[in-house]
Amino acid sequence: MTITPDFSSLPGFLAEALESQWQRYVEAGGDLPSALQASLSTVWAGSDYVAERMVRTPSLADWLVQPGRLDAPLAAAALREEVDVALGDADDEAALQAALRALRHRHMTRIIWRDLNGQGDYHSTVADLSLLADTLIDAALKRLYQRACEKEGTPLGPDGKPVQLVVFAMGKLGARELNLSSDIDLIFAYEHEGEIADHRRGMTHHQFFVRLGQQLIRALDQATADGFVFRVDMRLRPWGGAGALAVGFDAMEGYYEEQGREWERYALIKIRAVAGDVRAGERMIERLRPFVYRRYIDYGAFASLREMKALIEREVRRKGIQSDVKLGPGGIREVEFIVQAFQLIRGGQLPGLRQSNLLKVLPQLVEQGLLPGEVADELREAYVFLRNVEHRLQAVADRQTQRLPENEDGWVRLARSLGFRDRRSCERTLARYREQVRYHFSQVIADPESEQQDVEGADRELLDLWLGLLDDDAAGEMLAGIGIGEPAPVLEQLKAFREGRAVANMQTIARERLDRLMPRLLETLGYQQVGPVTCERVLAFLEAVLRRSAYIALLVENPHALTQLVKLSGASPWIAEQLTRHPVLLDELLDVRTLYSPPQRSELDDELRQQLLRVAEDDLEQQMEVLRHFKQAHLLRVAASEVTEVLPLMKVSDYLTWLAEAILHQVVLLAWKPLVARHGRPHREDGQPCSPDFVIVGYGKLGGIELGHNSDLDLVFLHDADSAGNTDGDKPVSNEQFFARLGQRIIHILTTRTMSGQLYEVDSRLRPSGSAGLLVSSMRAFEKYQQGQAWTWEHQALVRARVVAGCARARERFNAIRQAVLCQPREVEALRTDVLAMREKMVTHLGSGQRSERFHIKQDPGGIVDIEFMVQYGVLRWAAQHSDLTRYTDNVRLLETLAVLELMSAHDAGLLREAYLAFRSAAHRLALRNEPSEVDPAEFADLRDGVRAIWGKWFAI
Repeated sequence: MTITPDFSSLPGFLAEALESQWQRYVEAGGDLPSALQASLSTVWAGSDYVAERMVRTPSLADWLVQPGRLDAPLAAAALREEVDVALGDADDEAALQAALRALRHRHMTRIIWRDLNGQGDYHSTVADLSLLADTLIDAALKRLYQRACEKEGTPLGPDGKPVQLVVFAMGKLGARELNLSSDIDLIFAYEHEGEIADHRRGMTHHQFFVRLGQQLIRALDQATADGFVFRVDMRLRPWGGAGALAVGFDAMEGYYEEQGREWERYALIKIRAVAGDVRAGERMIERLRPFVYRRYIDYGAFASLREMKALIEREVRRKGIQSDVKLGPGGIREVEFIVQAFQLIRGGQLPGLRQSNLLKVLPQLVEQGLLPGEVADELREAYVFLRNVEHRLQAVADRQTQRLPENEDGWVRLARSLGFRDRRSCERTLARYREQVRYHFSQVIADPESEQQDVEGADRELLDLWLGLLDDDAAGEMLAGIGIGEPAPVLEQLKAFREGRAVANMQTIARERLDRLMPRLLETLGYQQVGPVTCERVLAFLEAVLRRSAYIALLVENPHALTQLVKLSGASPWIAEQLTRHPVLLDELLDVRTLYSPPQRSELDDELRQQLLRVAEDDLEQQMEVLRHFKQAHLLRVAASEVTEVLPLMKVSDYLTWLAEAILHQVVLLAWKPLVARHGRPHREDGQPCSPDFVIVGYGKLGGIELGHNSDLDLVFLHDADSAGNTDGDKPVSNEQFFARLGQRIIHILTTRTMSGQLYEVDSRLRPSGSAGLLVSSMRAFEKYQQGQAWTWEHQALVRARVVAGCARARERFNAIRQAVLCQPREVEALRTDVLAMREKMVTHLGSGQRSERFHIKQDPGGIVDIEFMVQYGVLRWAAQHSDLTRYTDNVRLLETLAVLELMSAHDAGLLREAYLAFRSAAHRLALRNEPSEVDPAEFADLRDGVRAIWGKWFAI
């Protein structure tokens, strides 16, 4: 005889209700197993649905206590086997419906029991619910498809293979976050159009799959005496309720490309193929990714999500459901909006954000620096708590509700099911979580206009000015009044921009965004007291991005970014051009902490490595895009730091050189790996495999750690493998051929023009024998050439040569060769003659010549090259006696070494150092202004005369 459970610890209304249910259970023949007796009162107190199912099916209790039922989450294989057995005898529609509903009730009881009894947590509950839905949908579809093929024939693709329906899940099921009593949002699609062969009435694939979809919906959704399996919502399909129930892949892709709306991007974040031809479904999802995740930063998502949220809030107010834990203030939907805003905005650039499960995306937002760790923790805790509240509300009657109780009894029941002692403590905790969510939502999604209500009047006047509603005199006075210099030409620029074709052709939403931006832009121009030059540059940028209005939305949403755009555009036309050419760089203006704080060398290496890890190893095109964006972003940072004088010249050159080295290091790896995979590894003369025994030697500014903003790279490629050997792969080639291909691949990655431009211009003419020589030389051939055939100017170039990428072993070999070559004894007069001849040749061909009214900072006598030649002459003349002269490759430290060794007076070394840095600093400034490296001769007259005087002493002219 079964023992009556003790309900005395429950509140009176609950105890009374459960005793009544228990009596019905006993009368139905129920005999409660002892393993369930301790937990039954807890579970029944939280779920009338479970109590009712056990009354209707007393044998359910015996099923629950079978080994493993309540102790662990569902196992996919075991569930599929159970479902297949249960559906095995379902020969008609009624039998299939009955079997599916029995399975659903059985497992819903099990899941709720584990949840309310603390044997399962939120994560296992949603995982079990989602797996149950996936399995039942797929099993039902499989049987319906088989019957349809037997009756109508099998739809075949162009390859003769059967075409199957793909069931895509959206929403909570798509994200594997299904709740206890949720609709399932589905889309039906199929990969190939066509007709079923030999069908008696000529049935198309479309007709076949629409009928199949209708049958599947009936199997799942139709209410019978046994209830339903899942309520099915098909309104998220292409064209909504007016669209076909099933669509071909091409039509589906075409719809989203041509007619897809912002809210559909939001919905597609959670799309997942759950039944039918899942592999085909995954291919379709890849085709949709460009629609969901834009390649550029999409700050327009903020406005779209804000509009969606406003619609929801109006509906909440209209229906009076502020207590809804999903749609109400601080509810589940606001957490989802926060996370999905970042997914839509950044997902095109950060593959780690392209996940449907919210709790898996949150850590990615922290890792990418998009959310502080403590904010992500608060959102995660709040989300899980709110979802648990949702589950407890739905467990009561298996009803789709997120509304909090309206009476005391309901609150007491909810509080107990959540583990609280009373209603007050439950409400207090719930309120705290909702307040946290509401606050973070307002920080991320809130309309910046709401924070600027006090300047609404001024904004209105500036908007009228932008729209051309003021006469010229009034407009000019207004511009002057807010601080804009030379108002008349600024007004002309604004008029030309406003009336131009690009603005006239803007779509409505984009034009609205522009109209919101322009008053703020004018205000920013005035605040920084700039005039037509800066305005022209900023308008050029805006014109370049009008067709991608998400960039305009970014500036509307981020006043700090707008401030930096105006500031940097005014300071440097080079920066303005970079932003106009690559608007994606606008993202770098969002955080001044990173914009004006370039990372250290090790941080550069790590950042680039992390970015490349997010790209498939075989996707060279995307890898090249990552490299280019990385370079452009960091060039912008260092330029911003230079024009605002945050970084001195030496640090700027260091940083630009580190940037090139970090990129070259990764380029070597990207070029090396596929060649090894195809041909195997080359080997050294000792028989050991190369790893990779290859180096890139940087000459000139790169070698001298003196890169500028527009510098090309002087590179020489060397290997230290056995020149007579072959690689060890399935498709072997000679070592020489292998390294030649490696060099060619590196050049390709560096110089190919992609959508994001070129990475670097590369000059490899400094290799042995110049353009006529091999692209990649062996160390032995390089050493032989340098020792016996190289010209004096090539040894001058070697002074500034150093390894910038490659393996340590080959680096040491190169360093030894370089030192031996530079330290060899030389005949002083011959050296002097060669250096002077080369310098004269450069002045003739590269200097300003007869244009005496200008001084070419680099090439003219008394300029940079004179200083470099004196340093190189000193190294080549005295390195045989002073090997310390081969230690450095940069001119500043070499000048210091010459002075320490007393080969040059301290005074002369100091003057040359001062002149060298002054000339280079001027060259940098001119480059950022897009001006040639020429100045008024009077500007550096004293320094130039000093350099020429020292030149005369050194070469006894």
